[in-house]
Amino acid sequence: MSLALFDGALAVVTGAGGGFGRATALALAERGATVIAADIDLAAAERTVVLTKALGAVGAAYQVDVSDAAAMEEFAAAVREDHRVPDIVVNNAGIAVSGPLLDTGVDDWERILGVNLWGVIHGSRLFAGQMVERGRALPNKPDKPNYGGHIVNIASAAAFAPSRALPAYCTTKAAVLMLSECLRAELAGHRIGVTAVCPGFSKTGIMRHGTIVGVDAAGQERMRARAEKLLQMRNYPPEKVAERIVHAIVKNKAVVPVNAEAHVLHALSRIAPGALRAIARIPAPLG
Repeated sequence: MSLALFDGALAVVTGAGGGFGRATALALAERGATVIAADIDLAAAERTVVLTKALGAVGAAYQVDVSDAAAMEEFAAAVREDHRVPDIVVNNAGIAVSGPLLDTGVDDWERILGVNLWGVIHGSRLFAGQMVERGRALPNKPDKPNYGGHIVNIASAAAFAPSRALPAYCTTKAAVLMLSECLRAELAGHRIGVTAVCPGFSKTGIMRHGTIVGVDAAGQERMRARAEKLLQMRNYPPEKVAERIVHAIVKNKAVVPVNAEAHVLHALSRIAPGALRAIARIPAPLG
């Protein structure tokens, strides 16, 4: 794939301070894009920008809480004013809440819905609106139609399968998948592509910083240690997910399962959903 693939493109990546976000920012920068790295942790976003500049790209860091509607309005307006309307938007910011639904409190639900779902809604609505407005303002040439842009929403393999261990997380990611499918249909006439990327297990640190409900402090530490060990054993780096994101933008893919477990769950959700429901009943070991 050409390293000059996105020359002249402006890309916005949320949750760009680490994990999939940082890896995606670097993959886009390496291919010529100017990257807007946004994160609730400004210092982490700035470190990502330093890395993009080491690749010879231009970048800028912004601090934003994607769950805050007013903050996202200000962020989207600032990107347009300081730079221009973006060509690529990757709504990546996400958090994890694990544990039984009956132990998941309202505050836990509001937090995960705010970041994982509302963050994607805000990013999609605001930047898609800018892209549509830009497309209407530009003259269209029959031999070279306007390219409206591309929105990538990071869902998860958890969107395909129920889980008694991750009800809140699965719910938000399934919602992101459906939101992306709906938005793709709505924006197709504006030549704006929309992709839902659904990674399986990867080494991102999301569980290390996640919330675990239903167990005491010692149980939480055991579960975090177990999750970290499993992810280390799986050894699937976020850079591979970033490569799939780049490919999805180029090919305008609708839904992209990433790695083996994501493909298996996606297939089972279509041909044997009963099997997934049966698997979901099996209690997860605590450590």
